[in-house]
Amino acid sequence: MPENLNRRSLLRAGGLLAAAGATGQMLPGVAFAAPEEGGTQTTRTVTGTFTPSIPDWYYLPVEVPRGVKQIDVVYSYDKPSVPDGYRGNALDIGMFGPEGFEIGNSRGFRGWSGGFRDRFSISASAATPGYLPGPIRPGTWHVILGPYTVAPQGMNYRVDITLTFGPADAPFRPNPAPASAPARERGRAWYRGDSHLHTIYSDGRRTPDQLVADARTAGLDFIVSTEHNTTSAHLMWGDHATDDLLIVNGEEITTRSGHWAAIGLPVGKWIDWRYRANDPQDFRRFVDEVHANGGLVTAAHPFASCFACSYEFGYELADLAEVWNGPWDLEDDRSVTTWDGLLRSGRWIPAIGDSDAHSPGNIVGLPHTVVLADSLRARDLLAGLKAGRSYLVESKDVEVSFTAKAGGRTANIGGRLPVDTGTPVVVEATVSGAPGTTLTVHDQNGPKRNLTVPDSGTATLSWTTYSRYSQWVRVEVRRASGGVNTTVPNAMVAMTNPIFLGSE
Repeated sequence: MPENLNRRSLLRAGGLLAAAGATGQMLPGVAFAAPEEGGTQTTRTVTGTFTPSIPDWYYLPVEVPRGVKQIDVVYSYDKPSVPDGYRGNALDIGMFGPEGFEIGNSRGFRGWSGGFRDRFSISASAATPGYLPGPIRPGTWHVILGPYTVAPQGMNYRVDITLTFGPADAPFRPNPAPASAPARERGRAWYRGDSHLHTIYSDGRRTPDQLVADARTAGLDFIVSTEHNTTSAHLMWGDHATDDLLIVNGEEITTRSGHWAAIGLPVGKWIDWRYRANDPQDFRRFVDEVHANGGLVTAAHPFASCFACSYEFGYELADLAEVWNGPWDLEDDRSVTTWDGLLRSGRWIPAIGDSDAHSPGNIVGLPHTVVLADSLRARDLLAGLKAGRSYLVESKDVEVSFTAKAGGRTANIGGRLPVDTGTPVVVEATVSGAPGTTLTVHDQNGPKRNLTVPDSGTATLSWTTYSRYSQWVRVEVRRASGGVNTTVPNAMVAMTNPIFLGSE
């Protein structure tokens, strides 16, 4: 064990070597000497086997001497056939620099690619997408290996580390996204945005330029960049930004207990992901860190069926619940049902809808969230989302207007109408761009009134209630035949956050 790695730092980085069931474990390290005379590169190879009984993370120490200009890492592992019902092998990878790898140590973080790439490179001037360019300082670096799933036969892995010696190239110059998009600025208005998106900077197939183009085609005013476990995309969005699309920084924190998104982060702000739901202290720590930096926490795709994808953390710390993720499916239906149940019990977490688009086959903006904000600036958009002044739609064609009126007062989505129990409340909902759908008003007792939307796609539903009977009201628009890119019956086309009735 390197001398600078004491017992406490190892515990905070993920576990004690000898502790059964600990979340992290140290592997035997490798050391490099200067290359032979006339040479510029030296390679070391590490091999080993992971058994099915493993921690979440392994750390491979790499002693880097002075004079190194670039680090290259290539890794591989076997993929044996497995019996039905068993999981095969999948292995994630990333890198921490000599500044340390203790949990929350953002200075040491140098990148992550999960299982998307089999190699990466880091130098002062450039890095593989997902990794951070910067000086190659001497000291102990750590390759982090994360066995995502392990076959019953175990996993045989190989890691090749190559150091290139020589003078460092010119340093990388970050170019983050502008803080405004003046061509779409409308003051206090409804803005359309997709707050969960991926590019080649994590496991997406789109380039940043392609994502920007598709977001503009979708009629969006803003997007949030949420690459898995890395901030590398933050540093280059200025190369691809336009004056008619605001690009907000974020990160999808991809843990072994599910995913949550941090949206509205400062440029380069990294949030750690090396903990599980049974480590509530760590989760709270990083939620607090997001809030301290002006961001919001989204419970991402709560019922996604892939391993370690569903949200297993507590909802009480989340600012938003992503109840609709991509083309409507049964997982989304479960999310809405759970969200509605929380709302009925008195715990409201504003709903959000995002595409989570990864590849060109995924439609950016299906769905997206329409938020009432004071401006097209990140802080105002986040304030509108946190207040629940928003509704979710399948496309730019769909618009919803929803109000509650009583005694000369009007409340909009996310608001409260302070009215006594004996005063009638007129609820009015209008939808456009949604032919062949049904518009329904709900309260805490379930659906109350519905209206078939004609072929014109536009309809208005009015209903009178009292705060004695309806604590809140909300709207859903569904299509019996399914939705865009889905055949699931009764698919969501639009839904609003609630309007609350009566005194708090």
